[in-house]
Amino acid sequence: MYNTKLPTQSDLPTSRQLLRSTLIAISVAAVLLVTVVMPSEYAIDPTGAGRLLGLTQMGEMKITLAEEAAADAAVQPLMAPVAQASEPVQPVAQEQVAAAPVAEPAAAPEPDQKSDEIIVTLKPGEGREIKLEMLNKATVSYEWTTNGAPVNHDTHGEPYNAPNGFYHSYSKARQIKGDKDEFTAIFDGTHGWFWRNRSNSDVTITLKTKGEYLSVK
Repeated sequence: MYNTKLPTQSDLPTSRQLLRSTLIAISVAAVLLVTVVMPSEYAIDPTGAGRLLGLTQMGEMKITLAEEAAADAAVQPLMAPVAQASEPVQPVAQEQVAAAPVAEPAAAPEPDQKSDEIIVTLKPGEGREIKLEMLNKATVSYEWTTNGAPVNHDTHGEPYNAPNGFYHSYSKARQIKGDKDEFTAIFDGTHGWFWRNRSNSDVTITLKTKGEYLSVK
């Protein structure tokens, strides 16, 4: 009824052959784990082969991008109170208003109009920050360019005595060669730019600023 010939005992692999095949499969999997998976996913390269193949750089970029995304997610919920926060107003009786002397508010120092040109060089994977010390509602125009290679950037600011990790982002972008714009400070503090070089060669950035700021940090 059935024409299929059943395998004989001699046709079946022996236990020694099965063990050998299993050991070969385990060895191949271990080699792939060390030379491919660990460098590309975790930037761990014990043999050095991953860096030669460009896999370690891929893993380093994945880790850094994940850290930056986590930092952005942690900061975003803190940004809303900056624009919405206001000092509580205590009710004052009409008679008290009429009797109390009116105090003249202390005049804030007027920032001078300044202009600067700063040049920085970033090595592969390096980040650098330049900040302007600015008062609330001061405005600065800026332009920065690279020597041809793209970089990641974040234009942001931190108020004086800000909580650790808190900042307000004005703009950000990935893999661009320059930016030209202006921004107005929304609080007293430091405001400026952060760049990171994701290329495999040095990148030189030239920043030009002009506006109302107290100093460059």
